[in-house]
Amino acid sequence: MPRPGWTNWARTVSRAPGGTARPRDVAEAAVLLRTAARGGRTVRPLGSGHSFTGVGAPDDGALALDLAHWSGIERVDPPHVTVRAGTPLHRLNHELGELGLALPNLGDIDRQTVAGAISTGTHGTGSALGGLATQVTGLELLLADGRTVRCSATEHPDLFAAARIGLGALGVLTNVTLRCVPAFHLVADERPEPLDEVLERFEPLAADNDHFEFYWFPHSSRTLVKRNNRLPAGAAPRPLGRLRDFVEYEVVENRAFGALCHLGRLQPRLVRPLNRFCAATWSARHYSDHAHRVFVTKRRVRFLESEYAVPRAALPDVLGELRAAAARLAEPVMFPVEVRVAAADDIWLSTAHRRPSAYIAVHQFTGMPHREWFEAFWSIADAAGGRPHWGKMHRLTADDLRERYPRFDDFRALRAELDPGGLFRNRYLDRVLG
Repeated sequence: MPRPGWTNWARTVSRAPGGTARPRDVAEAAVLLRTAARGGRTVRPLGSGHSFTGVGAPDDGALALDLAHWSGIERVDPPHVTVRAGTPLHRLNHELGELGLALPNLGDIDRQTVAGAISTGTHGTGSALGGLATQVTGLELLLADGRTVRCSATEHPDLFAAARIGLGALGVLTNVTLRCVPAFHLVADERPEPLDEVLERFEPLAADNDHFEFYWFPHSSRTLVKRNNRLPAGAAPRPLGRLRDFVEYEVVENRAFGALCHLGRLQPRLVRPLNRFCAATWSARHYSDHAHRVFVTKRRVRFLESEYAVPRAALPDVLGELRAAAARLAEPVMFPVEVRVAAADDIWLSTAHRRPSAYIAVHQFTGMPHREWFEAFWSIADAAGGRPHWGKMHRLTADDLRERYPRFDDFRALRAELDPGGLFRNRYLDRVLG
């Protein structure tokens, strides 16, 4: 057996592609696509590998396209910025800052490429804000036959509605135009609160804050609630000092928490008390800083993750069922649950398609038993009509997903038209798209 040459960040998927190409422009990439098609090979563009599923994985023997050379901003026409699709989000945030611009919403990880983040439905939190793909106003796609096509809300609108979260199934994203906003600061207010109180006040908490989320350790009754709101124009930000930032985010949230996770993996009987100890150590923080510095959190402790979007009104009931399921687990959970919110949108395969959504993400420390916990979560989320994040672990197939997306068959038809030979297929797409 060949040694795997590609592994994702979570180490849940490994593949042995037949080769990796690093095209420097679209013309070179088009030649590679045509050559692969003639040879009967599939092609998969590589992102950062931060998906927990195989959505971005090249099949064994496939041609992997490394888009590292497709990085940086191409054009600025405020408030719009056109960026090469292989640009990592952390680089984009830095370059936008130098231009006095920012993305209006971000997730809490910035290691993904622009193409990978929008193609899988990456999102942040905010009841009036959508995911990253809703910030896209135009994109360029390299098709299976080597042609390029530009689309927007007025130019090939169906393709635009599909390709913003296209799973890499329609073609290779070459550049993306994003709607930005003037650079801004956020006031971060983080404090521990009882879970019951948070669930009782969930709707006003979500509606009354620009960005709202909370974390809950499953074997405790405590949460850490995060409210991030815009600092008024002209007010001076007050970031955390370097020492406190290092101690709280690097020492406590990464090194110390990582050590406790390792201890829990070695001694499973300690996981529940360790879980409650971690929840009890949450402390209040209040600071303000550049938006992307507040949105993004360093993640050095490796974990597995599954996330579903459920109708926002269903969140308290779903979390109540999840809480009861956690109490019955034979194999306890070391990692917290994360809850976020998003506005409805019109993107065909968006998890927030046509409905305001709440996102519930469950995790487990890598190497610890996760199947019982994840299966319980999946059953609860499925019963609520949940839609799984495309880049995070789930068990659904095309037949299941068709019932949850009104435009699912339209997406499949467009894919068959643009890629009739299946050049961009892989194992994961075979399962979720058929």
